[in-house]
Amino acid sequence: MNPYLAEFLGTLVLILMGDGVCACASLDKSKGKGAGWVVVTMAWGFAVMCGVFIAGPYSGAHLNPAVSIGLAAAGSFSWALVPGYIIAQMLGGFFGAALVWVFYKDHYDATEDPDTKLGTFCTMPAIYNPGRNFFCEFVGTWLLVFCILMFSAPGNSADISLGSVGAFPVTMLIMAIGMSLGGATGYAINPARDLAPRIAHAILPMKSPKRDSGWSYSWVPVFGPIAGAAFAALVFIVLF
Repeated sequence: MNPYLAEFLGTLVLILMGDGVCACASLDKSKGKGAGWVVVTMAWGFAVMCGVFIAGPYSGAHLNPAVSIGLAAAGSFSWALVPGYIIAQMLGGFFGAALVWVFYKDHYDATEDPDTKLGTFCTMPAIYNPGRNFFCEFVGTWLLVFCILMFSAPGNSADISLGSVGAFPVTMLIMAIGMSLGGATGYAINPARDLAPRIAHAILPMKSPKRDSGWSYSWVPVFGPIAGAAFAALVFIVLF
């Protein structure tokens, strides 16, 4: 499989399942409404696992622009491939979110709270404080990328990529980050997980009330993860 197609499909499945659990646990008249944060974080972890299984053998299963940038900054991935990976990831994120909207269309129509609808697509902070929100996304993504690099450090694995690391430890890592550090911002830690579905929310028709797509906050879950990934690469280079 072409690596760009693999990134597209892997990210699509990631967002279909990840945003899907957010919709299932949040939208009115859903049988899963009120399932809670533990269910959401576990489902996101399993969503990553499925994406890794799909894309791992073909692309390394980055599924995340911050991961692609972090690995390239660490010297473990070609910078020439980064733009194509990011485009594929963003497209996968958009179409994954659009599929969730189609799947739960009746429930979106039945839900009156516009914030709930937006929250099934992308993240918004529990307490709006852009500086601290940026820091939270920075730290969460630093931890994600640094652990991925350390999983694959000399003595652990020959290649540095999510595919070589294996799905299970990354699944556990995503769950742990969500359960420990996700309460402040919803732990986007992935621009394709946040910006692409946010664009889908802005474009897709939705029964009123529909709010704006939170553009004043949208830069945080994009640049926070990118900065965190770059810092993880720097720390890894210093150590090794």
